Amino acid sequence: MQRIIDLRSDTVTKPSKQMRQAIASTEVGDDVFEDDYAVKKLENKTAEITGKEAALFVPSGTMANQVSLRTLCEPGDEVICERGMHIINYEVASAAALSGIMLSPYDGHKGRLSVEQTSRAIRPPDIHHPNTKTIALENTHNRAGGAVLSLEHIAEIERVARKHSLSFYLDGARLWNAAIALEESPSAIAKYFDMVSVCFSKGLGAPIGSAVCGSFKQIAKARRIRKMLGGGLRQVGIIAAGALYALENNIPRLQDDHVRAKVLAEGLASIDGVSLNVEDVQTNIIIFNVNMPVNEFLRKTADWGLLLVPFGYNQIRAVTHLDIGNEDISAALEIVEDVMSG
Repeated sequence: MQRIIDLRSDTVTKPSKQMRQAIASTEVGDDVFEDDYAVKKLENKTAEITGKEAALFVPSGTMANQVSLRTLCEPGDEVICERGMHIINYEVASAAALSGIMLSPYDGHKGRLSVEQTSRAIRPPDIHHPNTKTIALENTHNRAGGAVLSLEHIAEIERVARKHSLSFYLDGARLWNAAIALEESPSAIAKYFDMVSVCFSKGLGAPIGSAVCGSFKQIAKARRIRKMLGGGLRQVGIIAAGALYALENNIPRLQDDHVRAKVLAEGLASIDGVSLNVEDVQTNIIIFNVNMPVNEFLRKTADWGLLLVPFGYNQIRAVTHLDIGNEDISAALEIVEDVMSG
């Protein structure tokens, strides 16, 4: 059987034997009644790691973002964000459709909005305008190739938010990767924000799950909004147990993914017909260009057992994760070289 090297995303990981054992043996209850042991343990652990008062388990990253934005905003409010963010590109306009929130995107540099851009984007009070209510960032930034926002940059944007009495939100789906890259704790990043979302089913390798983190008051409101969006779950400890195992065991090993991504990037850069800036690869995401039609390239690599995703005109994305080893990186580079050489 042909081995498949799946670099489409870090969401494609399969639960390990140990994670499956943790899932099978967990105690469960009814989480709508707030008596599921595994969920409570996961939420408490997530709050502790992010340095927030409380956390709320949700099924997906999209729900985490939407619950958070609806907690921080009211219908008719505006959220300032960078144009490449997940909430703009991959959430089916749900902020508008479900909550009546207007997302106002601005073109950043490698996922970063400058202080000047952010300050200019804030609207003065006017009966004709939406109320600017929240500034949102994404760290790491997916469409910017896993770029990491520094603590210094985050602090600068936070000062803008506080000056104008705005809430400050982080889409931290890959917060764990950012923390590893910055050699900081997740709480050192999260402390600047009113609310933070995190994901367990990407780099940490759980099959399902994200969390919303914030104050006790915010999480109480978020719980009602989760229920409103259909996210009130029953014996969900079966799922939460996998996320808890991931949280307790799989954060330090993210560094392996970053190392392999750099090796992959360096190898790709040496192949004729492939171009990328190796220095842009900070975490586990690589975005590269090919000098052939993307669909043709992806069809040929898939025929050889290498799965990647299109990411723009002549652009491809590859993501390393816990199911990818050194031999997979070597094999992937051989396949790309064979495809590009015709």
